[in-house]
Amino acid sequence: MNGGKERAKEEHGTIVPIDASRATQAFRLIRGLLRHHKRLFFTAVGCAAVFAACTVFSSVVVRLITDKVIVPRFEDGHVATGRVVAILGLLVAVGVVRAFGVVGRRIFANRTAWRVTESLTAEVVDRVTAQPVPWHRMHRTGDIITRAGVDAEAATQVLNPLPFASSVVLMLVLSAVWLLITDLWLGMAAVAVFPLLIGLNLTYQRRVDKFYDTAQNELGKLSEAVHESFDGVTVVKSFGAESRETERLAVIASRLRNARFGAIRLRSTFEALLDGVPNIVNIFLLVAGSYRVRSGAMTIGELTSFIYLFTLLVFPLRLIGFALSELPYSIAGWNRIRELLDEPVVSDPALTLRRHSDNGIELQGVTYNHDGSRDVLSGVDALIPAGRTVAVVGPTGAGKTTLLHLIAGLIAVDHGSITVPESGCVLVFQEPFLLAGSVRDNVALGRTVTDDEVHMALLAAEAGFVEQFSEGVDTIVGERGIGLSGGQRQRIALARALVGNPAALLLDDTTSSLDPATEAKVLANLRDTLRDATVVAVASRPSTIALADDVLYLADGHVVAHGSHDELLASVPEYRRLMEAFEHDRAEHLEGARP
Repeated sequence: MNGGKERAKEEHGTIVPIDASRATQAFRLIRGLLRHHKRLFFTAVGCAAVFAACTVFSSVVVRLITDKVIVPRFEDGHVATGRVVAILGLLVAVGVVRAFGVVGRRIFANRTAWRVTESLTAEVVDRVTAQPVPWHRMHRTGDIITRAGVDAEAATQVLNPLPFASSVVLMLVLSAVWLLITDLWLGMAAVAVFPLLIGLNLTYQRRVDKFYDTAQNELGKLSEAVHESFDGVTVVKSFGAESRETERLAVIASRLRNARFGAIRLRSTFEALLDGVPNIVNIFLLVAGSYRVRSGAMTIGELTSFIYLFTLLVFPLRLIGFALSELPYSIAGWNRIRELLDEPVVSDPALTLRRHSDNGIELQGVTYNHDGSRDVLSGVDALIPAGRTVAVVGPTGAGKTTLLHLIAGLIAVDHGSITVPESGCVLVFQEPFLLAGSVRDNVALGRTVTDDEVHMALLAAEAGFVEQFSEGVDTIVGERGIGLSGGQRQRIALARALVGNPAALLLDDTTSSLDPATEAKVLANLRDTLRDATVVAVASRPSTIALADDVLYLADGHVVAHGSHDELLASVPEYRRLMEAFEHDRAEHLEGARP
């Protein structure tokens, strides 16, 4: 992915060509954002319009104060009290209404940005959760997190200044009319500056685009790299690769810094010009206006209101620049989000070439090719009746884990079909993943379960050690269960599977970290707890394999034999040699573990 420039996208039925102009992209950005919470946004725009009208009208009040109060006081020596009270009351009224416009604009603009960010993030999360496991395997976690967080905030950044920018446009129109009515020649000189300043803004926006695009993409890459590095911190430290990781992150951060510095340098020049040009014009208007007053073409009040209004417009014009400067940043974030949202939901392997039956699990001619070079599994046929416990055994690379992933629906078969129970299968991985929350959170996993059900699942998984924790099931296990041993993590993960009372339980060498006695208890508990369930377990311990009802022996992606453990020992020499190798490895392991 590269910020939306590699392919065309479809947004709400409209094809957006990859060479679309920034104006077109800006229009689609605003339209896409305003699908959410329009009422809040247009309330902010309405408040901004009130502010704009009051700003222009305040120059009229300044003219009245000058011509009707200040000048008569100097020329005549007195001014009627009623006139002073009326004009000052009008000034206060305009100020109060203008203040309400400012407060309303800011409140509703901020609420719009917050709500749209929330809705956009939820939309991204919904699309991500709708994608099946194969899609997630092709995308980096850090990149997905960035699009749901940083990119969503970036995309909505333009919403804060946008209502004010809309009020500036209205203010410019009203001001241009008022300035031209007040004095045609000076008005034309002042109005001529508006296109110059707007053109300066547009030029800046076009030139800064590339810096913001680069910065946003580099920020996404940095987030990916940091997440990956932190996620694998144990591996990094074990191999002493801290310096390499630091250097890798430093290179990405350097590219991000260079892009940000480029944008800052350009913005500094832009700010200087935006300050300098209006000030020079202001001096010209003051000098020229003085001659106009002396010639009688305009009053002192008109010149005062003229200069006052032009000065007031300088800061709002800067706000247009601010909105335009946020636009490339928002477009960059929006393009990255649209890339994710416009990706079609990949076909779920759990629904592909799968049938349902309550009679157990059946595989017919199942073939799976991982990378196009060879078949990991080829023509696998197997029938596992409901209520049976089957051990899947084979040498390394035989396709055991792949077989379980196919049955669980995590990946799709290339050929053949799989029949599973209607309620689906639950897979417990060899490397269990625990959330950073409590034991209860990890067992329930968002499901509505009672405390009794949690405790029963923990007992069935031989996880009674939880009761010895100071907080019991409310004990926080830490990120990925860092505070637990491997065997403890496996048993909590097994309890998570058991609490749902699955019709089919798939164990990928799940008890490998347990001692034989505990493993035997766990398997016995499974028989008692899941009497009618089908259990398929990848196993490498002869003691574990012997406890299974049947053994499915795989080699080179094929089913070599399917029968009881004793039958295979007697009739399949390769299986017997594999069991002997398992026993030999275990004996060496125990010998090496002795003090």
